[in-house]
Amino acid sequence: MSSTMPQPETAPIVACTVSRDVQNFDLLIEDMEEVLGESWGDLGFAEALAFFGQPEAETLEFIALALDESDEDNVVLMGEIITQAKARDIKVILIAEDVTPVALHSLLRQGADEFVPYPLPNGELAQAIERVRKAEAEPEPAAVQAPQLKAGARKDGALIVVHGLAGGTGATTLAVNIAWELANADKKDPPSVCLLDLDLQYGSVATFLDLPRREVVYQMLSDTEGMDEEIFGQSLLTYEDKLHVLTAPPDMLPLDLITAEDVNRILDMARNQFDYVIVDMPSTLVQWSETVLSNAHIYFAMLELDMRSAQNTLRFKRALQSEELPVEKLRYVLNRAPKFTDLNAKGRVKRMAESLSISIDVQLPDGGKPITQANDHGLPLANSAPKSPLRREIAKLAASIHDLKGVTAKAA
Repeated sequence: MSSTMPQPETAPIVACTVSRDVQNFDLLIEDMEEVLGESWGDLGFAEALAFFGQPEAETLEFIALALDESDEDNVVLMGEIITQAKARDIKVILIAEDVTPVALHSLLRQGADEFVPYPLPNGELAQAIERVRKAEAEPEPAAVQAPQLKAGARKDGALIVVHGLAGGTGATTLAVNIAWELANADKKDPPSVCLLDLDLQYGSVATFLDLPRREVVYQMLSDTEGMDEEIFGQSLLTYEDKLHVLTAPPDMLPLDLITAEDVNRILDMARNQFDYVIVDMPSTLVQWSETVLSNAHIYFAMLELDMRSAQNTLRFKRALQSEELPVEKLRYVLNRAPKFTDLNAKGRVKRMAESLSISIDVQLPDGGKPITQANDHGLPLANSAPKSPLRREIAKLAASIHDLKGVTAKAA
């Protein structure tokens, strides 16, 4: 009778960190242990390629590819690691510290599924792992019918930009609803309208219109030099056959992933194809903000009646003026403005405008809970809360823009 003791079964390895030296990423080690226990391993860059061909790699769900500025000379090797992993249906989470946008751009184009900055934000790695596992379990979405754009069109559409000067000022709500109101501005001859969500990190136009976020958007943004009408059209979605929408990409991307030249190409393409192009901007100023401002016909800057908005407005103005940018294009919009009968608050609005040396051109009322509910349900206010005072003001604003464009077109 054999007296051999049974050997305990080891848990299969479901993930690996891949790095030059994982000890340089101690927070990554802690988070991997917290999420996966002992069912993960560590590989060097060269070791990873050899490991992918071994039987032990068959249980791998994903790799966490970690790099810093010292690894940029090995971008080609890391690109090959991503390519080989994707060929074996292994997901890739990119962990990067102080890496240039060019290197990130290259690796994301190779097929990395998630990007997480290092030092890791609290809980962000666990969320990224959950997303890649969820994506693995979900079936492929049905093909979405892309709008057909006309090659060589030259509409020279009006460019209207919305920029929130602080979080929660209602910039996306205004962008979505002014786009929808413009799309319905003329029942007999409806103008063509395109809504672009250029907030690559926190853009929520897709949420506000209940539209899917698709990888094709990232692919278009990654290669605007090769973009034509067909490629641009494939990146758009249509809302109720009236509004064309470019959603933010499915993954959080660096804002400087795209350049001023990329944005110029996108804006030119959109303006050639549509009567109106509405842009929802990130609240952060980036290198291509100047491009959007210079091309804009109207640039709405959203603020509220509070100290953070006042301070941000002042800093925003100074930043533009220091670069000698056309601040005269700015149209300040006060959201959640006080009621007509609130004389005390009306006085505060006047004093705020005077202290900032600005003119508050539009005041939008507080729509209350129906606005949040409409956004959560993915519906424009005209469909969910048509009698809302906020919806009425946005409709008036859209009508004035459309009337102005009509007068300008006749004069031309």
